[in-house]
This record gives sequence, structure tokens and C-alpha cells, in this order.
Amino acid sequence: MPEKKKMGRPTDNPKKTQFSVRFDQETLNILDEYCQDKNISRPEGIRKAVRKLKKKK
Repeated sequence: MPEKKKMGRPTDNPKKTQFSVRFDQETLNILDEYCQDKNISRPEGIRKAVRKLKKKK
């Protein structure tokens, strides 16, 4: 039997790695305020922050 393809929106940048992280309340508040201001999700806010690390080198 052939393997069924997954349902969902196709993407050019699949996100295959998932991990969990713990935040203190102050850090979470900073993230939430940023995400609310930019109208983005928490994961997207974290990805943007990580990308900024590379720019600072």
C-alpha cells in the first residue's frame, strides 16, 4: 500500500525540529508583548530572536 501524503499547507521551509524550553515570567512577558505588537505567534517570535543572534556576530 503506498504511503499517504500528509495533509496541510505546502511550505518551502519545513520545520522538522521541535523542542521545549522553559521561560521565567519576565522573559515570557517580553516575548508575548513583542509577538502581540508584531502580530506573530510565539514560535515565530522565537525564530526571529534566534536569527538576530547571527546578525550580531
